[in-house]
Amino acid sequence: MLRTLRDAFKIKDIRTRMLYTFMMLVVIRIGCQIPVPGINGELFKEWFASQTGGAFSFFDAITGGSFLDMSIFALNITPYITSSIIIQLLTVAIPKLEEMQKDGEDGRKKINEYTRYLSIALAVIEGVAIVIGFRNQGLFGAQDPQSSMTTAIVVAVAALTAGAAFMMWLGEQITEKGVGNGISIILLINIVARIPNDLINLYQNYVAKPTDVTSKIIAAFVILAIIVAMFVFIVFLQDGERRIPVQYSKKIQGRRTYGGNTSHIPLKVNTGGVMPVIFAQSLMQTPVIIATFFGAGQGTGFWDQILHGLSESYWFNKNNWIYTIGALVYILLIIAFAYF
Repeated sequence: MLRTLRDAFKIKDIRTRMLYTFMMLVVIRIGCQIPVPGINGELFKEWFASQTGGAFSFFDAITGGSFLDMSIFALNITPYITSSIIIQLLTVAIPKLEEMQKDGEDGRKKINEYTRYLSIALAVIEGVAIVIGFRNQGLFGAQDPQSSMTTAIVVAVAALTAGAAFMMWLGEQITEKGVGNGISIILLINIVARIPNDLINLYQNYVAKPTDVTSKIIAAFVILAIIVAMFVFIVFLQDGERRIPVQYSKKIQGRRTYGGNTSHIPLKVNTGGVMPVIFAQSLMQTPVIIATFFGAGQGTGFWDQILHGLSESYWFNKNNWIYTIGALVYILLIIAFAYF
């Protein structure tokens, strides 16, 4: 692997693309540390720690911790992902969009343009929901007069929307001028950025708590074995392929026979990668997050139970198995998006 990396740096074009991608990732990590104007960081972290649902944990994971810090990149590329889901579904439902998708490069550019516009609209909607919802809970500054409150809301929403638009632009730049797959690269760096914090939490919860040395060693060994096994399985699945055999017919010219060779067509087992999982998570968790902003989902009404079914924290509860239907919906969504 190191030899391959060294050889890649010897080629000027590849070296330039890799360095460009690295610089863009540095910009992303710096932006994740810049707070939204008016946010009360300490109160927000205390509120976040009190949340037991999985929706915000997932949201924080795919934003690289910028949601926990409520930075200008708090929305990250989630509006773009949601927008992509909506456009993909509309492509099946609307014949004109389906024609665009089949219309080659021009059609795809038009669809990408619609996706960008929808991403900005979703960023504004999500930004307004976040700012108003958290301000009602006293997390965005103090309760000022109406004029200053409106100004604070507008500035915060503008910052979140601009951050989401900038992240979308960075993803496209990495795709064009970097190593490619800009959105996937941003998701990767966001998840990798959370690994040190996750390891610290694992250590504090399972290794540091036991009093005897034997329990500490066993806990550390089990955690390490699970992490290694997970990475091995991911690599094995990602590199796995189904080989479709191809038999070429024989051709006789004079006294010589040509062809008759056997080959195969390699098809990736996991063609969609992690995107179907992220799409399914985004689709299920977005209503839960928005409802939480406005204090919903805490009661026992019909819509509250629907929100509980969408939240991971209520699945596989032996006292109330009805919410586990949400897990089945989640699995079906993953299959559906993998199909798309």
